[in-house]
Amino acid sequence: MSTIQSLQPHLLWQWFAQLCAIPHPSHHEEQVAKFMLDWAKQQGLYAERDEAGNVLIRKPATAGMEDRKGIALQAHLDMVPQANEGTVHDFTKDPIQPYIDGEWVKAKGTTLGADNGIGLASAMAVLESTDLAHPELEVLLTMTEEAGMDGAKGLRPNWLTSPIMINTDTEENGEIYMGCAGGLDANAEMPVELEANSFTHSYQLVLKGLRGGHSGGDIHTGRANAIKVLARFLAEFSQKQPHFAFGLSDIRGGSVRNAIPREAFATLHFNGDVAQLKSAVEKFEILLQQELALAEPSLTLTLAETAKTTHVFNHHSTQTVIHWLNSLPNGVIRNSDVVEGVVETSLSLGVLQTTETKVHAIILIRSLIESGKEYVQSQLQSLTEMLGGHVAFSGNYPGWAPHSDSEIMQLTKTLYDEVLGYESVVKVIHAGLECGLIKEKYPNIDVVSIGPTIHNAHSPDEKVHIPAVQIYWELLSKILANAPKK
Repeated sequence: MSTIQSLQPHLLWQWFAQLCAIPHPSHHEEQVAKFMLDWAKQQGLYAERDEAGNVLIRKPATAGMEDRKGIALQAHLDMVPQANEGTVHDFTKDPIQPYIDGEWVKAKGTTLGADNGIGLASAMAVLESTDLAHPELEVLLTMTEEAGMDGAKGLRPNWLTSPIMINTDTEENGEIYMGCAGGLDANAEMPVELEANSFTHSYQLVLKGLRGGHSGGDIHTGRANAIKVLARFLAEFSQKQPHFAFGLSDIRGGSVRNAIPREAFATLHFNGDVAQLKSAVEKFEILLQQELALAEPSLTLTLAETAKTTHVFNHHSTQTVIHWLNSLPNGVIRNSDVVEGVVETSLSLGVLQTTETKVHAIILIRSLIESGKEYVQSQLQSLTEMLGGHVAFSGNYPGWAPHSDSEIMQLTKTLYDEVLGYESVVKVIHAGLECGLIKEKYPNIDVVSIGPTIHNAHSPDEKVHIPAVQIYWELLSKILANAPKK
């Protein structure tokens, strides 16, 4: 910890080090929320939690800033828990282990939690600072953003008093976000019928080494979805080798709904020639390595003998599951006609699990427009129900519509250009931010989003750029010191 605590700005990195030491994956933020609340009360600041568990801390304006509009700094308390295969890490108990690698801070074998831990740390650093000029300040820390935006959905009305809000969840230096996609969760189930396992061979097919990443911010990059790739192999093998009968007993992949799956597994049982299956796997691995040489340079597809199960999916269920997964739409559906270079609508098959009676898929749909979500929803429902399955939709949250006349956006752009020495870029993004939900409760609040460069969020390759954190801190300090007059 002492290594990152030595970085500048000191207070921000000190708070981030404390955050890394407190486990806070989605649905397990209680410890860190209580820590923030207790610290604020010890400082004599107003601090309270609402019915959803969100934390709100208030700090009075510094001398001479009383005539400026109040500003709320907003961050979320949770992080995405992802670990590399072979890394033993209990995210509910074990601390994140950050380290410095050149100009970057990374974590040993796991997600770093810079998303949104750097933003959270910056807000706490502002509260603790004694030499920053700022107007009346509110810090809003929300619960369970990464797993459904529960805190923003349950945010207490008439609680925030600030007319301006700075969301700290942007992940690219030099960019200002003024709009984002909305989202919808799809929980799809395909029933399976079991029969006694009369097969002689049992093997597990393992796809590993994919890059994964953020299912919104990285959905357009060509990174492969491990579940979809595995389904493709099984479908093509079935079609090319129709006399090679096999049954599945398990198929799974991914671990969180908003990350592109990096690994997938399928357990096959068969009587056929093992060498025939191994040859098909080896050829398909070579094909994938050629197709995805740039996007997925570390991809591996292997076959290993495994224990025999007592039951397997019958032939019909095996083929239905394979063709369902192979046919499910995934990735970019449409690019925006309104905002150049931005994905309008996408979906990502994030998690696949097998129980005795069904295969369950968790899919996250994103779109800048409501009709985009509705279109994909209809596609998923048609395909799944046609094959005898069922899909339920939940967790719908709105996008954040951009407003070009935003006072705080214009101020932020002017100051950002000064800090950078070149022009910053105002963008609408495909990833989901809490701003749209917060604006539902506070329609008149003027919102902008900023943050430092964070690469590979939602994956164990996550890293934050140290120089960009310094730039972000300088910008945040300037915005606070130049808050608009009331």
